[in-house]
Amino acid sequence: MMKPKINANYVITPGIIPCLQVLGSSDYYPVNRIFCVGRNYAKHSVEMGYDPEREEPFFFQKSTNSILVESEDFIYPEKTIEVHHEVELVVALKAGGKNLSRSEATSNIYGYAVGLDMTRRDLQTELKSMGRPWEISKSFDGSAPCSAIARAEDIGHPTKGEISLTKNGLRCQDGDLQQMIWKVPEIIAYLSEFFTLMPGDLVFTGTPSGVGAVQRGDKLKCAIDGVGTLTIGVV
Repeated sequence: MMKPKINANYVITPGIIPCLQVLGSSDYYPVNRIFCVGRNYAKHSVEMGYDPEREEPFFFQKSTNSILVESEDFIYPEKTIEVHHEVELVVALKAGGKNLSRSEATSNIYGYAVGLDMTRRDLQTELKSMGRPWEISKSFDGSAPCSAIARAEDIGHPTKGEISLTKNGLRCQDGDLQQMIWKVPEIIAYLSEFFTLMPGDLVFTGTPSGVGAVQRGDKLKCAIDGVGTLTIGVV
């Protein structure tokens, strides 16, 4: 892969690199790619109509244009009448590699954040029925709201703790990180069998049960014990 050239004469202006703030710091974390794990909590698998038994993880990607920082509102997208919230633990990598062991995977983690995988559920259902890719239901502008990143050197590597989402003050999603079917080191190691992971990659690790629709005017508050919070308005 060709490296970007600092003083190159680009024929178009290079895009701005999406970034997330580092919690308690003036530093920023540049986002490279966004990987998402599907159906990684048993109860969520059941509510989506699938068998909760452990199976090999599967992934989809979001564009870096999907990143939405906490100071920005989520703009209800076009071409849909059913957008769902999915709160998730987000893992930020500081190093990459291929065919990583679980211990190597853990040592490659820079930090953790609270994220939302916003989904055009009606479009996703339609695409599934036709056997087509999910991108337009998952990878649209602003579909990955994310909190500031808490550094692993400050909070460690969380393996348990409540993960929750409230909508307009009412609890909708509630689970615990220890309920993940595939744990974080397993997810990263497995993913590295198919991709050469890189610094700046984010991994959304799945959502607990209770996903549901949002409407304009809603206020979503997400929290993960020991990691942080994320508050987003829907407009």
